[in-house]
Amino acid sequence: MRKEAVMQQDVLQLLRKVLLFSSFDDRNLKTLLKTTRERGFAAGTPIMREGDQTNLGFYLILDGQVEVRKGETTITKLGSGQFFGEMALFDEQTRSADVVPLVDTKCVVLTHWDFKALVRTYPEIALTLLREPSQRLRKTDQALGP
Repeated sequence: MRKEAVMQQDVLQLLRKVLLFSSFDDRNLKTLLKTTRERGFAAGTPIMREGDQTNLGFYLILDGQVEVRKGETTITKLGSGQFFGEMALFDEQTRSADVVPLVDTKCVVLTHWDFKALVRTYPEIALTLLREPSQRLRKTDQALGP
């Protein structure tokens, strides 16, 4: 049980670093964490494919490395503490790229269904989530200014 508590603290620390969740307090982060699932993905087996409308959700890489591909072109490689799929929480659009593990990879996954249920149950989380994009838009407006 002790090891599980340490792992949970590690995941909370990683979630704190995700810009999308950076304004969450500890209570909201713990609530968010309760709705996630840990999943393992084998090297070479795609987690998602461009054009798919399955596997919609947010993926936080705990251990391993993935490659994000558009056709035959590698867009980026992501490793521990990095994430992908966050926009699917909001827009439920088809996947814009393939994501393939380069090595066996472990992720924390928040599906868009669980996210919707979380927001319905805890509406203050939605308000907290809106802070980050609002701040970005405000900074962009100021930078573009008159």
